[in-house]
Amino acid sequence: MKTMKRMTWALVFALPMVALAQPPAREPGARDPDRMARAEQRQRLRQVLELADTLELDSAQALKLDETLRRFEDRRRPLREQVRDSARVLQQASRGDSAALAQVDAAAQKVFDARAQIAALDRELYQALAKELPPQKRARLAVVMARSEGMKRMKDRGDKGPRGD
Repeated sequence: MKTMKRMTWALVFALPMVALAQPPAREPGARDPDRMARAEQRQRLRQVLELADTLELDSAQALKLDETLRRFEDRRRPLREQVRDSARVLQQASRGDSAALAQVDAAAQKVFDARAQIAALDRELYQALAKELPPQKRARLAVVMARSEGMKRMKDRGDKGPRGD
């Protein structure tokens, strides 16, 4: 009984301290890896659902599609991080940061190289997904991929969607 009372009092005093504890400090501009992973997972799920619906896939085909998308996303992720890091350097240089000014040409080249590799991956992804599809479904796949890429670019620029969303 005494131990239970002590435990209760310990919890009464400890819980507010835990609730007030700050999350671990991160450097400014750092991204939360867990949050990024969850967002990436949600994005892939949306993409799988949209493609499965558009291409009229059954569950087994949708699972195969998800695995293919996951493989390509694992290859695309470091390229996107490279673009993001280089864009950050370019943004700092545009604000006059003297350390970043010396890195402008290299950062711009990294952005162009990574984006070219991402485009090549997109082409490879299309070929991997389209290889067993009839022409009509390949056309639908191409339309969905082009539309989703355009939407990503608008989102990155901060534009509104076609309906003003």
